[in-house]
Amino acid sequence: MMKFLKTYLNDVSIELRKVTWLSKNEMLGSTMVVWVFAFIICIFLFVVDFSITGFVSRLLGIN
Repeated sequence: MMKFLKTYLNDVSIELRKVTWLSKNEMLGSTMVVWVFAFIICIFLFVVDFSITGFVSRLLGIN
């Protein structure tokens, strides 16, 4: 079991050396893209939900 664990950790270490990590600027740029996209989706879902709620309320005469 210990030999397996040692081999596994050694392989993980070797693979991590092959990874190309993002620079700080690339990471910040990607993060901003995700935040903007999430905000746009949030606003879109709010508008759709509000519209559907109003439509269903008027349809059922709940207003």
